[in-house]
Amino acid sequence: MSRKGSHSDRKNIAKERISILFSQAESFFSWNQEYSHHCVRSARLIAMKERVRIPLRLKRRYCRRCNSYLVPGVTGRVRIYRGRVIITCLNCG
Repeated sequence: MSRKGSHSDRKNIAKERISILFSQAESFFSWNQEYSHHCVRSARLIAMKERVRIPLRLKRRYCRRCNSYLVPGVTGRVRIYRGRVIITCLNCG
């Protein structure tokens, strides 16, 4: 028996879900930061399960250590060092 749905369809659906979860994390951050962190965790789990890369623009929006959603000035610090962007999480350092 084969799985339902083709391989590329599953990957496209996963990419859409990841972008939806990140947009939800952004919209709910001001009310509930824990829900934003949960959205990021869920998006990462989907990406790992379906073996889909998270786009660079979204990859810079979360901490790789603690999975917290990063907002510049609130939960993350953004610096430029020798032409590179350095993002530091203020929760885990």
